[in-house]
Amino acid sequence: MMETNDNISVLISEERLNERIKEMGEEISRAYKGRELHLISILKGGVFFTCELAKRITVPVYVDFMSVSSYGSGKQTSGAVKIIKDLDESIDGMDVMVVEDIIDSGTTLSYLMDLLKQRRPASLALCTLLDKPERRLHEVKVDYTGFKVPDKFIVGYGLDYAQRYRNLPYIGVID
Repeated sequence: MMETNDNISVLISEERLNERIKEMGEEISRAYKGRELHLISILKGGVFFTCELAKRITVPVYVDFMSVSSYGSGKQTSGAVKIIKDLDESIDGMDVMVVEDIIDSGTTLSYLMDLLKQRRPASLALCTLLDKPERRLHEVKVDYTGFKVPDKFIVGYGLDYAQRYRNLPYIGVID
């Protein structure tokens, strides 16, 4: 177990994460059979999940990155969305899937999905490792969900608290 300064309890084990990501990769591969899929990984946290998911998708995959934030360094959303890094390539006419680590308020993803629709992809889907529906302020259609999680402060597997704990190999809760 990795050393941490906070009291963190395991919510989802590394083994269960790997099992579920494999299942998601198989489901996505069936849905996009015969097509190419353009994954948009939402930085920073989404990159951990995106890499593991991409390895388990059998159709051709392209990856691009966006950095979009509605969080400061604290535990609450600021409500304001800003694009820190935009896509490198156009998504016009492509099958696109946004890959996120967690959706809670929906503020960031609602804004982002509307923005990406304006760029005319052939299809646009949303995939998240974790969904925290109790916190939803904006409706967001999630096409692929790894796990529903309680309204707790979650870290690990890309999710951080003030930039710490992203590299935990499991999903934990700060107690």
